[in-house]
Amino acid sequence: MFRSSALLAASIVAATASARADDLNDYPTSARAEYVFACMKANGETQELLQKCSCSIDVIASIIPYERYVTTETILSMSQVTGPIGSEFRSTEQAKLAVQDFRRAQAEAEVRCF
Repeated sequence: MFRSSALLAASIVAATASARADDLNDYPTSARAEYVFACMKANGETQELLQKCSCSIDVIASIIPYERYVTTETILSMSQVTGPIGSEFRSTEQAKLAVQDFRRAQAEAEVRCF
């Protein structure tokens, strides 16, 4: 009886850990690499920065789901377009909130990693 309870408990813990890992690893490797390359380009291309930038995207990924990350990256990119199209991405409340959430996640990553 004790053994089957222990196995059940271990199975539940393993399933929960796996689910959490899946939640934290929903960013594709290419998206993480892109972020790290851009971070290093902006801050310096050293081994130390590689570690800090990798940490940074891991923290962001733990705060913002990948789908919202992609949306925010699109908003930031499109907001640089001049004219009415870019204005839509700069002025809507939804866009402002998405960017604000992303900036908070970046600030948290900076505190933890840099």
